[in-house]
Amino acid sequence: MKIRISSLLFCFLISLYACNSQNETNTGETNTSPEENTAQSAGQSAVKDDVSNPNIVQVAVGSKDHTTLVAAVKAAQLVDVLSNAGPFTVFAPTNAAFDKLPKGTVEDLLKAEKKETLTDILQYHVSVGVYKIESFVDGQTLGQVNGGNIKITIVNGKPLINGKAHILASVKASNGMIHIIDEVLLPSK
Repeated sequence: MKIRISSLLFCFLISLYACNSQNETNTGETNTSPEENTAQSAGQSAVKDDVSNPNIVQVAVGSKDHTTLVAAVKAAQLVDVLSNAGPFTVFAPTNAAFDKLPKGTVEDLLKAEKKETLTDILQYHVSVGVYKIESFVDGQTLGQVNGGNIKITIVNGKPLINGKAHILASVKASNGMIHIIDEVLLPSK
């Protein structure tokens, strides 16, 4: 009887060892490249995809007129958020729009200690959902990601954001819509 139990225990331990060895072999043998491993730990923005339509961040990065916005999104660490599925509508100020701010404002906002303020401003430019230009109506209010609201007015048949920002162009992205605007939207305090 003792021999049988010992034999069974031995077989059980051998089986357990074999299963663990098989699991280690399976886990050790991955078919991912170093780039894919980086993407898995870095977030959505690190995923390489040359086939799909570009997302909001990829469109902005590819625009020479949005380098300030891209720098701000990076400083606020919002790249991964805006690379996710969304859908989002982003009101994207041009470099010229940022240039209209008082001298030194952008440089000040890009400082690490101003990250919270910068994040609030950038989130004030983002709505959840896809809002095409033809869907805007006079007097419409859109809730923004930061908890604030923007107001749409129609002037001469064209939407105006908060009474001053004009939509210069609209670009569809894989995760939403980008409306290029000529002013930086500042949340009311």
